[in-house]
Amino acid sequence: MKHRWATKSKPLLLLTVGCLVAVAAALGSRGPATVDASSEFAATLRQIAAAGQLSDLRWSDFSDYRIHVTNFYEAANYAPAWLNNDEPTQQAQTLIEVLKQADAKGLNAEDYDGSRWADRLARLRQSPSPASPADRAHFDAALTVCVMRYVSDLHIGRVNPQHFKFNLDVSAKKYDLPAFLRDKLMQGADVRAELDQVEPPFAGYKRTLRALQQYTELSRQDNGEQLPVPAKPVDPGGTYDGVPRLTRLLRLLGDLPDGATSESSTVYAGPLVDAVKHFQARHGLGPDGRLGTQTLKQLNTPLSFRVEQLRLTLERWRWVPYQFPRPPIVVNIPEFRLRTYNQDGTIDLMMNVIVGKAYRHETPVFERDMKYVVFCPYWNVPPSILRSEIVPAIRKDRDYITKKNYEVVTTLGTVVTSGTITDDILQQLSAGKLMVRQKPGPTNALGLVKLMFPNEYNVYLHSTPSQQLFSQSRRDFSHGCIRVEKPAELAAWVLRDKPEWSLERVRAAMQTGKDNVQVNLTNPVPVLIIYGTAVVDQQNEVHFFDDIYGYDADLDKVLARGYPYPG
Repeated sequence: MKHRWATKSKPLLLLTVGCLVAVAAALGSRGPATVDASSEFAATLRQIAAAGQLSDLRWSDFSDYRIHVTNFYEAANYAPAWLNNDEPTQQAQTLIEVLKQADAKGLNAEDYDGSRWADRLARLRQSPSPASPADRAHFDAALTVCVMRYVSDLHIGRVNPQHFKFNLDVSAKKYDLPAFLRDKLMQGADVRAELDQVEPPFAGYKRTLRALQQYTELSRQDNGEQLPVPAKPVDPGGTYDGVPRLTRLLRLLGDLPDGATSESSTVYAGPLVDAVKHFQARHGLGPDGRLGTQTLKQLNTPLSFRVEQLRLTLERWRWVPYQFPRPPIVVNIPEFRLRTYNQDGTIDLMMNVIVGKAYRHETPVFERDMKYVVFCPYWNVPPSILRSEIVPAIRKDRDYITKKNYEVVTTLGTVVTSGTITDDILQQLSAGKLMVRQKPGPTNALGLVKLMFPNEYNVYLHSTPSQQLFSQSRRDFSHGCIRVEKPAELAAWVLRDKPEWSLERVRAAMQTGKDNVQVNLTNPVPVLIIYGTAVVDQQNEVHFFDDIYGYDADLDKVLARGYPYPG
């Protein structure tokens, strides 16, 4: 039996030994070394992820992404994500090229180590010996952190808008970054196509991207020569020494058609005046053709500054909700303009608006739903205005309430008086126990209609008796609410689900209807109050506006500090 066992087992024994020899020969001395290298790679990655720090990075502190990086690698037991046999995968190589081109998206390529990838790739492929497990782990981790930053920045912006007390919530748009990298990028057949889906879906955003590329190129072509600023404005037909430079600049910017005028003359006239008017209209100025202080200030603004305006506007595009239940009303504060949109994203209505005064009564940036319209409304004076303006006026003139068509009311709306104010009533007003409201009528501060989207700021859209203010180029005159140029048209638009509320009926309700009539909307309408100093219209014309509240400057300062950005 023993002999038979030995005889039958000899081939099996030889086969087993042969397989072991063959495997050892195939692995050579790399068998145990590969296990050691894999362990060292994983240990290094685990250490990097746990620390939330990687000195190789331009911004080494990634503590805000630490949990994402940890979850990403833990799911694969800290195996390489972007390396295959010590070589970057095709997806990794594509991602590196994308990161190096981040400037074209209004981001900063150096935030994603744009200039460092060539050296990293060279170290990875160094000869004659391969990169160490630690070097490979550093490469893999650096790419993971940079890609996570890039995807998040491209999708929801670098800085959380709530850092600036803007009431826009980006949290609902946040990706599960580990899952996104695993499912969309690591094995993605078309990485660039996947990243295209990350960006805001708006046509205005895409137009702004193209304008960024255009102005980046223009800033390279222009030498930055400053136009002379004369003591008095230059009227059309006058003499101006800056005509040659003005001609070159406006031709470069596209305001002046090629060959429309000669640079040799110093007479400011003809097509050059028309070009200045076009430029003025694009920069929020009255298009009068005069070369005054404000026009020359805009003309002398470096094109590199325009590039930054476009970059900052792209950042704010990423804060906007990507979907709305219905087409929204959008107010852009520094543009002093309101737009309503159709289902296909085209503009339905557009009008001038008046917004809150800079430095004291800024209109807030936020989103809410409009729910009702009030025709011939009362104006309930906000407590801040009551304290700072109305009470001091009453102290000077006890008949102020009567003269301004106001009335004193309780907090429940019961009328106390509309006549001469006594000491007792004044004391209660000063203590905030009584309120003041203005009665409906043509002189009411709200005009003849208000459009309500309830919010904590007590801000809404309304008409105004001061129509002459809409002709001003800069229109920050209010206490925070937004006065609209075409209130009847806007009211009819928001009530379009109610066929009985035609434009004619809306106008009648405003002019001859009952006081304080509330009409509820069938479907709430989103209202978005935003802040962008660069706008590219549907004709691809680029418009720039002053940073009236200093919000561009604030955002620029935060971005200059680098990662981690306020989240």
